[in-house]
Amino acid sequence: MPDQRFPCENCGAQLVFAPGQTSLACPYCGHVQEIPEGEAEDLSQALQEIDYSSAIARLEGGATYEETRVLRCPNCGAETSFPEGTRAATCPFCATPLVTEASTHRQIEPAALIPFQLSEAQARDAMTRWLGSLWFAPNGLQDYARRGRKMDGIYVPYWTFDADTATDYRGQRGDDYYVTRTRTVNGKTQTYQERRTRWRSVSGHVARFFNDVLVLASTSLPRGHTDGLEPWDLSALAPYRADYLSGFGAESYHVDLKEGFTLARARMDAQIELDIRRDIGGDHQRISSKRTEISDVTFKHVLLPVWMAAYKFQDRSFRFVVNGQTGKVQGERPWSKWKIFLAILLALIVAGVAAYLYQLYGEGGSISFDGGAGFGQDAGPSWLDEGG
Repeated sequence: MPDQRFPCENCGAQLVFAPGQTSLACPYCGHVQEIPEGEAEDLSQALQEIDYSSAIARLEGGATYEETRVLRCPNCGAETSFPEGTRAATCPFCATPLVTEASTHRQIEPAALIPFQLSEAQARDAMTRWLGSLWFAPNGLQDYARRGRKMDGIYVPYWTFDADTATDYRGQRGDDYYVTRTRTVNGKTQTYQERRTRWRSVSGHVARFFNDVLVLASTSLPRGHTDGLEPWDLSALAPYRADYLSGFGAESYHVDLKEGFTLARARMDAQIELDIRRDIGGDHQRISSKRTEISDVTFKHVLLPVWMAAYKFQDRSFRFVVNGQTGKVQGERPWSKWKIFLAILLALIVAGVAAYLYQLYGEGGSISFDGGAGFGQDAGPSWLDEGG
């Protein structure tokens, strides 16, 4: 994003955005400066949809471009902007040290963003609780994460797409019914119900308007991680302002507009198939053909807040992401070989004790208690007969 300074009125240091607030704060003297409140028309203009066809045809279509200065990671390829003057940093995606000159990119300017709502401390607490809830996670990793290096607040790029769709389909509807059958078991005749399916041809029409289909425009994070951060409350989008980025990084998009729409279409098609099956009804559905007309496709480029931690622990890298709006956590699943070994060992011990008791008292055997003075094998608690 463009380099902009927000000097403190008291000491001249760089002000940073305060998560959950509408202000910038000085990390040195504590001075607070309010971000000017945008007008209603500013938000309306920021959230205005851009026509997709025009943007593809003219490479503009109402989209505003900006010059972006970024540091590129030589390990994972992520391109991230940092505060003005940064020439050495650590990649928030893979923890690789970055010492390089920034390059300049020309990209579609974000229309809006969701400001960070969680502070770094709140994000770290959420990540620590998540690690603590994982079975077989190494204890050392949780301790390392708790006292590890600073988490990075990154604005991650997304596309949102709107579209009107209408689909004609053909297929088959299957309705189950039952017939009474007989069979012979151990010389005895039994009756039972056999399920059968009656199929009939169907055709129909479904329509759906898709609003804000969200597509990750980054390739630096596993899509499964970021999908797991959903849902986002997009009603909290605010007009894009550089103030909100002060003190935070912002990744440039690697998934371009056309590729983003291809991914959005896949999500739309999956929903349309569900709509068709629901429209067909019955117990089973077969879709033989479908034809979708899509119109009024529009898009926005937005930034969403993610706290990120990339830790190297015992020569392995672990990445964790925290939704900077809701605190939801996703990450790479760490495993402790020792915990798994001990769990297996404990299970074998329990199974061995159960087998020993079974052999000792025999199938159908029991233990009896005689006034607490002793016990025998003629009577006793029923739970021992069941292998307890």
